[in-house]
Amino acid sequence: MLNFPSKAAVGKIMPKEAFYKRLVLSSDIRNKFVSDIKRITLEYKLSPVTLNVEKAAEISEILVLSIELKKKEVEYRIIENIARQNTHKLLFLLKFEDEGQLALYHNKLYKTKWKLFSEFTLETNGLNMGTIWEGFIEQIALQEAVSKEEYLSVEEKLIKQEIILNLQKEIDNLEKRSRKEKQPKKRFELFTQLQSLKKQLVEEKGE
Repeated sequence: MLNFPSKAAVGKIMPKEAFYKRLVLSSDIRNKFVSDIKRITLEYKLSPVTLNVEKAAEISEILVLSIELKKKEVEYRIIENIARQNTHKLLFLLKFEDEGQLALYHNKLYKTKWKLFSEFTLETNGLNMGTIWEGFIEQIALQEAVSKEEYLSVEEKLIKQEIILNLQKEIDNLEKRSRKEKQPKKRFELFTQLQSLKKQLVEEKGE
């Protein structure tokens, strides 16, 4: 499980109905909120006092919410809406039985893969709340290959990762089309496009 200082622990269950009534939700998301979520708990308040770090002008506190699910599926728009309509930075722990998933919102929702609670690691690296939040983004949002490029800022790493993922998606789609294509001329065109995209991918990955 997450290992934050004991003085940051809250462990307060938040009544589900009172929680979602504060949010502006479409009817379908509200229905999913009721059907998918079993319990919401404010687990931790991470602040300069509880973490013994310096303040940051843009971030005064990070709240850690655990969301216990009724099934190992969730409408992620629920999590997005909670994050976007809250003034605090939020770190989410989605829970189902003995597995969990970490998530946060930074321009869009990022999440880890599902794993056993015993396998979770999340470090509070940084001297102030701003760098700690950036550290959370790196640990949750970034793939290992991109996160190792220390000369890039977090924002630059996220942009690079998006480019790589889009290239991989285009390559996968072209490979599927190429396998189905029967006309030699069209197959050659697809092959040429594939080679170009694969070259771009290698360059972006720095391989």
